[in-house]
Amino acid sequence: MAYDFDLFVIGAGSGGVRAARFAAGFGAKVAVAESRYLGGTCVNVGCVPKKLLVYGAHVADELEQAAGFGWTLEEGHFDWGTLIANKNREIERLNGIYRNLLVNSGVTLLQGHARITGANQVEVDGQRFSAEHILIATGGWPQVPDIPGKELAITSNEAFYLKDLPRRVLVVGGGYIAVEFAGIFQGLGADTTLLYRGDLFLRGFDGSVRTHLKEELEKRGLNLQFNADIQRIDKLDDGSLKATLKDGRELVADCVFYATGRRPMLDNLGLENTGVELDARGYIRVDEQYQTTAPSILAIGDVIGRVQLTPVALAEGMAVARRLFKPEQYRPVDYQNIPTAVFSQPPIGTVGLTEEQALEAGHKVQIFESRFRAMKLTLTDIQEKTLMKLVVDAETDRVLGCHMVGPDAGEIIQGLGIALKAGATKQQFDETIGVHPTAAEEFVTMRTVTR
Repeated sequence: MAYDFDLFVIGAGSGGVRAARFAAGFGAKVAVAESRYLGGTCVNVGCVPKKLLVYGAHVADELEQAAGFGWTLEEGHFDWGTLIANKNREIERLNGIYRNLLVNSGVTLLQGHARITGANQVEVDGQRFSAEHILIATGGWPQVPDIPGKELAITSNEAFYLKDLPRRVLVVGGGYIAVEFAGIFQGLGADTTLLYRGDLFLRGFDGSVRTHLKEELEKRGLNLQFNADIQRIDKLDDGSLKATLKDGRELVADCVFYATGRRPMLDNLGLENTGVELDARGYIRVDEQYQTTAPSILAIGDVIGRVQLTPVALAEGMAVARRLFKPEQYRPVDYQNIPTAVFSQPPIGTVGLTEEQALEAGHKVQIFESRFRAMKLTLTDIQEKTLMKLVVDAETDRVLGCHMVGPDAGEIIQGLGIALKAGATKQQFDETIGVHPTAAEEFVTMRTVTR
């Protein structure tokens, strides 16, 4: 049977665009449908604009440290509107780049909502297309718990477009998005409180990292409230919001920001017209080759609920394109030792197993930890400490995990990710000469087992 397209991609986020571009480059006839914005969550309401806001918040630290280096500065003034306008301009530029990447690759770009109407059929705003393969890459969407007043809260989608910086902010959640935005709001001058229903945020991260970040955030004056959750939100006469907690306390703020999880974006996708099945968590069920339970339909990225990171979606998109149209180049995605960063203030960088994961997996481990005040701070009154940690298999000497909390953690951990992927041992770390004076050299100079 002749199809309109060899591959029809639904969603022009990171994974979808990567799959479409490379499939077209391999000679396939490809279409991409997108109903919102090119580049997906990451480019528009995710990692890119978030990092720009993190940079903006970090300027306050630089200004505070400047006096120690002899700089006398007039009192600074921050303008939220200028930051958001500049951010918007950069996102528009990136949207254009994504458009050019697709069009110049020979991909047919359809801007409209795509709905699957059959095993090999897709409808976009009334137009019907046939495709041998359909790839779902529609990503995720933030969700707010179903409580009274939920419509008064915002999520990361809206935070990037607030007209003004709220004076008082309640951030609800314990994941990396909540921690990052709490740092952004506080760093830019808002009176910020982070509420989390559990004992300690960043569940799944190394215990030392979680505890160290908690201590550093408290030093910065961030109000951390654990074992706390909102029961309802009400709008007061002056326009502010009253959050009533489950323990009966009441907190008043100008903005309530929820970062309590994301759901797969499957709205009006037409899955009922296919044999695609969902898993117990509501994500699309796929096998190791991203094949759904419908033979002609595949899925990648956040919508399958594996590792929800942009570089992972890119790798998955590449794997699909290669398997379908360039099988001699196909290789599966390796989900082990994926480096990642949390752009909190201070930031986290991590790769490999946490201490807890290593023990649970049955490893006999040696732990190397170092906490120190960064050289840059020695001429200031700032008492922030950097944490570096290595988790080592005591029997094989292989480094199982590297963890850091401190300036440039994400930049440093990227290089260590290569070392762990290559199977580096602690002896090889020890025999590597450090770059002096840097914080990064601490990773190759830790000699004493902490425990």
